[in-house]
Amino acid sequence: MLKITPKKIKTNLVTIPGSKSYTHRFLIISALSNGVCVIANPLKSEDTFLTLSALKNLGINIAEDNNKIIINGTSGKIYAPSSPIYLKGSGTSIRLLTAVCCLGKGKFTLAGNKALSSRPINDLISALTQIEVLINCPDKQGFPPLEIIGNKNIAGGKVNIKAGKSSQYLSALLMIAPYTKKGLDITVTDEPVSKPYIDITIEAMKQAGVKIERDGYKKFVIKGEQTYKNGTYNIEPDASAAGYFWAAAAITKSSVTVKNLNKESKQGDINFPKILEQMGCKIKYTNNGITVTGANLTGIQADMSDMPDMVPTLAIVAAFAKGETIIKNVGHLKIKESDRLTAMETELNKIGIKAKAFEDKLIIKGGKPKGAAITTYDDHRIAMSFAIAGLKTDGIIITDEKCVDKSFPDFWKTFERL
Repeated sequence: MLKITPKKIKTNLVTIPGSKSYTHRFLIISALSNGVCVIANPLKSEDTFLTLSALKNLGINIAEDNNKIIINGTSGKIYAPSSPIYLKGSGTSIRLLTAVCCLGKGKFTLAGNKALSSRPINDLISALTQIEVLINCPDKQGFPPLEIIGNKNIAGGKVNIKAGKSSQYLSALLMIAPYTKKGLDITVTDEPVSKPYIDITIEAMKQAGVKIERDGYKKFVIKGEQTYKNGTYNIEPDASAAGYFWAAAAITKSSVTVKNLNKESKQGDINFPKILEQMGCKIKYTNNGITVTGANLTGIQADMSDMPDMVPTLAIVAAFAKGETIIKNVGHLKIKESDRLTAMETELNKIGIKAKAFEDKLIIKGGKPKGAAITTYDDHRIAMSFAIAGLKTDGIIITDEKCVDKSFPDFWKTFERL
């Protein structure tokens, strides 16, 4: 348990770790590449370690050197491990690696904890079976654990996929497309969520030398028998992590600059300061980073379909705003590390803020939060968001503060340095 003590922000400059999304993708790209790759400024967290460890189990030679990860790519050769690969609660890891394992030959078993076993993956399985990959799902309902029978030589061809629950299904398919014989002609049959994460995947693939044709978010064509090129890949700071410190500025009427982030980033959460600006904050973009200065806050309506990870953070800011905030198009938050909509409703009401979760939205009426012990649901984003509330509200206690290790192991040190 960790009690947050209200304090004034004294340090305006914040340095945050590398992007979780880019780190996951470049770990996989480097493993599949044609030589030695160096990943600079990677995020070293529980989730990215699970991906890294899994790749080692698939026969990839990986070393770490200070703030770098060095990977010897195998040109797409993947080897079946002798035992199941355990991925704890990392949804990104299991989705991307499910596709990667299809490139190998033999049996691959991917498993996780109870939370991961409740996160659906059936839409990805359905897409992969269209290119003649055999995937067994013991519960028959499309949830982990999974048993993948890789056939090594995937022909490729036309594939239909749904990405309305998670864009990671599409990202997984895109990332293995170059290693199929004929390539993949992918049609997305519904409206994908979290579109910026698709852009991140494509940008990472292009940096590694792969050619992609696309028609918005509906059609993607990747030629087969391509190979990711080796090289050095620099990971930019994590915009999702930055959001907590911009939120801290918003509710305390302080100024906080997150260093080394550029507004041109493909990360969707880079647009979170614009949401705060609508609520009354000021934003400044400089060569040094992005600054948010807090002010009197007013509730807004916000479509957060492309910024799902920022919903708990916005909900906390909304708790301190005048009036009502409506957060829309966020139904997919029900299948994150926790049911984040219900979790936020429960915990906000616990601190005296009226909140109501619906199937696809969250409504919060701003007020004066009070102290309470916050249940985190083993969800890093719940913990970090409510920590920010503790800057203004006495008596906020985070009951499982170590869950932040999933994405931001140094969060409490960085938070304290403010």
